[in-house]
Amino acid sequence: MRTGNQLCVPFTVPYLDGAPSPLQFYRDWVCPNRPCIIRNALRHWPALDKWTLPYLRAAVGSTEVSVAVTPDGYADAVRGERFVMPAERRLPLSSVIDVLEGRARHPGVLYVQKQCSNLSSELPQLLPDVEPHVPWATEALGKMPDAVNFWLGEEAAVTSLHKDHYENLYCVIAGEKHFLLHPPSDRPFIPYELYTPATYHMAQDGSFRISDEEASEKVPHLQAVPVQALVPWIPLDPLAPDLVRYPRYEQARPLRCRVQAGEMLYLPALWFHHVRQSHGCVAVNFWYDMEYDLKYSYYQLLDSLSQAAGLG
Repeated sequence: MRTGNQLCVPFTVPYLDGAPSPLQFYRDWVCPNRPCIIRNALRHWPALDKWTLPYLRAAVGSTEVSVAVTPDGYADAVRGERFVMPAERRLPLSSVIDVLEGRARHPGVLYVQKQCSNLSSELPQLLPDVEPHVPWATEALGKMPDAVNFWLGEEAAVTSLHKDHYENLYCVIAGEKHFLLHPPSDRPFIPYELYTPATYHMAQDGSFRISDEEASEKVPHLQAVPVQALVPWIPLDPLAPDLVRYPRYEQARPLRCRVQAGEMLYLPALWFHHVRQSHGCVAVNFWYDMEYDLKYSYYQLLDSLSQAAGLG
């Protein structure tokens, strides 16, 4: 497996100096399922110059948005024997900006991370400042994006290691994102365990409690989870892996990259990723549904063999 990775997985995430043509994108990146960072692909977006925190306060500060709130910044993550999803609050965006600018305090860590096209559903006023899709990616993939999402949060907000069934074009508008990536071929070295789904609840005094899900809920990155069903998730923190408990992870080879303002990361479907960010980072991403083709079948086989071999 490690020899196979050396043949097909880059040692670093390469940079492109401009947007590729649809043919180049599909041939060089989508087909081989390889990530890249694209510079100068967003320079015509008004958002790059406009979307400062003061501008967002003035333009959409009174608009209520869904905000994920956690005690430690980890939403959708393993805590003990549970897979815990964040508390969700509806707050004016100005309240989030107040916290980011140090004007106010709020219990826990705030992250505007609602998926399912929250840019168009919650902040449609901002749509003229970005493209509704990425034209060369749309042509290459033969479809429009399933979702266009807006991200804004504190430095402490962290996305735990996981994978998505989407071709992801992640565009940083302000600040920077720090990605730790694993190719799908690292699956035998990445542990999965089963967890009871639960949710944080925030009390009026600002304290948090964890409660098990009592009804069918939509779990991120998964289908609807029936009552008491267990959620498969990755318990490992790739920044501080417990190699005593998960010794096979030492054979994995993570790629690390920093995506700065004005840059776009192409994150291929099924790549594992863990994400951190600078304080007040603003980003937009486009999710295109993946093709369930031979690559998908290969990765499903790899996942099944990993489980059959007792690798998690």
